[in-house]
Amino acid sequence: MTEKIVPGATPDNAAVKEAVSVHTTKIFDACRDKDCIDDLRLYLTAASQSAVESAVSVRARGAQLLFADIDVEEVTFNRGYYSVDIRYFYRVQGEAFTLLNKPVEIAGLAVFDKRVILFGSESSAKIFTSRDSMTAPAADTQEAANLPTAVIEAVDPIVLAMRLVDVPDKSNEFTVSEIPSQIAENFGDELVFDNTSRRVYVTLGQFSIIRMERDTQLLIPSYDYFVPDKECLGAGDDDACSLFSRIHFPIDEFFPPDTLEAPEGYREARGKYN
Repeated sequence: MTEKIVPGATPDNAAVKEAVSVHTTKIFDACRDKDCIDDLRLYLTAASQSAVESAVSVRARGAQLLFADIDVEEVTFNRGYYSVDIRYFYRVQGEAFTLLNKPVEIAGLAVFDKRVILFGSESSAKIFTSRDSMTAPAADTQEAANLPTAVIEAVDPIVLAMRLVDVPDKSNEFTVSEIPSQIAENFGDELVFDNTSRRVYVTLGQFSIIRMERDTQLLIPSYDYFVPDKECLGAGDDDACSLFSRIHFPIDEFFPPDTLEAPEGYREARGKYN
């Protein structure tokens, strides 16, 4: 039977200097998603809504992911699994076109809700740290401490389409009426959440990775302490031109790379139509 490894120094002839115990997060489950979010309503700013009232068409310019609000709850019928509810907040920009005037820039908020179920294991340990406060609600603190942590990695979405729609009857569809103040501050104008007769809808492409983590203790090999070899460089007394002279010319920025591989399926498709 293999001898149990414990923290501490290893034999002199071992490649690893010692085995050390670390406190870190362990990923219990993860998934990746490629969401095509079709026809999200764009809640425009007041100025943008005024612009689309007289517009004949709209065009997308771009979108930014502002924040992802995450909520984790235990799945009662499946032990060790948790539902992850995510609400994405997007800032979407576009242009509104009229028959007479030049295009007007428009911006608004789009909201996308998503749910996934991931394995996060179980824990009944009561976790306390020196950062805890006696003033915090004990029940809430302990319930949160026993839950795994959901982590979302996402990039800014791709705007696939934007369209202007007339709604004569102002249909009473679901609307988002309250958003965090930190989100509203990104627009610089009041957002319109009413059921207006002219609305803008966007289709977004979102790439994301979602993972479930828990704090754990692991035993890992340690080779040695890491001492950086690179020296720290300060600004010194050099003038701006002197500092600029030491920057390498960005050749790659001026010439297209010739080492890119063709996209998957490109050669087959090319041969089909040639």
